[in-house]
Amino acid sequence: MPLYDFRCPRCQTVHERLVRADSTPACGTCGQPLERLVSLPAAPGKSAGMIARARARAAREGHFSND
Repeated sequence: MPLYDFRCPRCQTVHERLVRADSTPACGTCGQPLERLVSLPAAPGKSAGMIARARARAAREGHFSND
């Protein structure tokens, strides 16, 4: 299932949900059906470098999780 961004038209909160492409979830705050937002795609070839830099920084700072 893909991850989508949604916005509530009533309370203007933004939610990120893992849903089927054909489903429309409700807002957890007010119960209003959410509107699907257009998400920006990751630039090709740049995400692997960003992950590698983040992991190297986490290792330098002594974090246990290198996600």
